[in-house]
Amino acid sequence: MSSAEQPTVVLVHGAFAESASWNRVILHLRDRGLDALAVANPLRSVEDDATYLRDVIAGLGRPVVLAGHSYGGMVISEAAARNPAVRALVYVGAFAPAPGESAGQLSGKFPGSTLGEALVAYPLAAGGQEFRIAEEKFHHQFCADLDAGEAALMAATQRPVTERALYGELTVSEPGWRSLPSWFVFGESDRNIPVAALRFMAERAGSRGTREVAGASHAIAVSQPDAVAAAILDAARHVRG
Repeated sequence: MSSAEQPTVVLVHGAFAESASWNRVILHLRDRGLDALAVANPLRSVEDDATYLRDVIAGLGRPVVLAGHSYGGMVISEAAARNPAVRALVYVGAFAPAPGESAGQLSGKFPGSTLGEALVAYPLAAGGQEFRIAEEKFHHQFCADLDAGEAALMAATQRPVTERALYGELTVSEPGWRSLPSWFVFGESDRNIPVAALRFMAERAGSRGTREVAGASHAIAVSQPDAVAAAILDAARHVRG
């Protein structure tokens, strides 16, 4: 594969995070000669967010490996459907939905999530509501394996997500993971998505490689960037052949 055909890694953050949450992963990937781009996920709805992501991919004009964190897994699953530019998927503590499933539904499929107790909701002028994690609960809920100072910065820069996004179902008939090779990496101490749900989705998707990191939180891309980068590098090696 020529340098012009080398895959670009497109990183899609989830709810209550933002694109800089991928910074350490990007450094690992660039050290290994792999281009990476972190997308600002709008967090408005699965369909609209996936449409935006498809536009970003089209603008790159080259093959991509898509990596999604948390709700970002919903978005990459939809954006990758029937998209020839997408060659592999990496789910980073992320949802890998089947048609008709939502992030909220999958999170409640197994016991263990404490996210609902940490959320603050408020109405939107256009209708509906959106959620953020209460700042005093953010550290324990989202990133317990990071220090308090970094957690406070992440709480202050978190991106709220709409109810429509969290409870919106996948709209494509065949999610990307049904036809594309996928890899999974997640934390054993994830408090947002139960680890049993993450294992279930990895097995259902026929994961080519699953990394479960002991003690890692939901913010695994920040706390364990080497493990996340390793999963992405596995996917990129597969694309390169």
